Amino acid sequence: MSGSDAVIEVDHLSTRFGRAVVHEDVSVTVNRGEVFGIAGGNGCGKSTLLREILLLQQPTSGRIRVFGQEVGAMTQADVRVLRRRCGVLFQYGALFSSLTVLENVEAPLREHTELGDDVIRELAVLKIALTGFPLAGIEKLPNELSGGMRRRAALARAIALDPELLFLDEPTAGLDPVSAGGFDELVEQLQRLLGLTIVIVTHDLDSLWRVVDRVAIMGDGRILGTGTMEELSRADDPAIRLYFHGPRGRAAKEQAEEQVWNQK
Repeated sequence: MSGSDAVIEVDHLSTRFGRAVVHEDVSVTVNRGEVFGIAGGNGCGKSTLLREILLLQQPTSGRIRVFGQEVGAMTQADVRVLRRRCGVLFQYGALFSSLTVLENVEAPLREHTELGDDVIRELAVLKIALTGFPLAGIEKLPNELSGGMRRRAALARAIALDPELLFLDEPTAGLDPVSAGGFDELVEQLQRLLGLTIVIVTHDLDSLWRVVDRVAIMGDGRILGTGTMEELSRADDPAIRLYFHGPRGRAAKEQAEEQVWNQK
């Protein structure tokens, strides 16, 4: 793809906390319209990278561009515009515990628009319905929901402002296999329906095989490899092979191949 197709460009990023090295010369490009995965074991730096792209944390050196604009040079007005173009589902949902599902989804609309109450409610209900969340439960509080339903409510909030770019941080963590599979299917449907560019940070191999177009595998604070899951599963790098060819990796690949076969 040409440079104009790049939605996110991370160039030679390094991050250090004292003597601890989190990132070392990390470069990644996410293209418009793709589902891009950032994967790796615990502590490899993938969630920190996400926070830096979202302007929640500053890297030590390197550059990040989102929609062609360097984030380090953005004014507060620029940041506000950028955040309207992005949606984020934080790990475990991060819903406001004192607000109902409906109020959670209404929150970004109230903060970033001047729409009337009736229109905000209608839009919020529409986004909730798109995620498959049961409308009978929109007045419930987050602690009254199952893990899967909390993720769907949080996803509805993430797409409330019709973002062009959607970030999902460990979206299936802690979910049972059925709920995780249902969420993967939902992500696929929303990407097709809304034409989103999606960045998923995860170590869920089932999700990676099913949902992503390309993935960057991280280890020891650097990018070990980038490509499709099929390409990376054939890589010679011992660290990548270990990630893909353990028992869980083989099982995830076999399940993905079975799903493709069943769809034919």
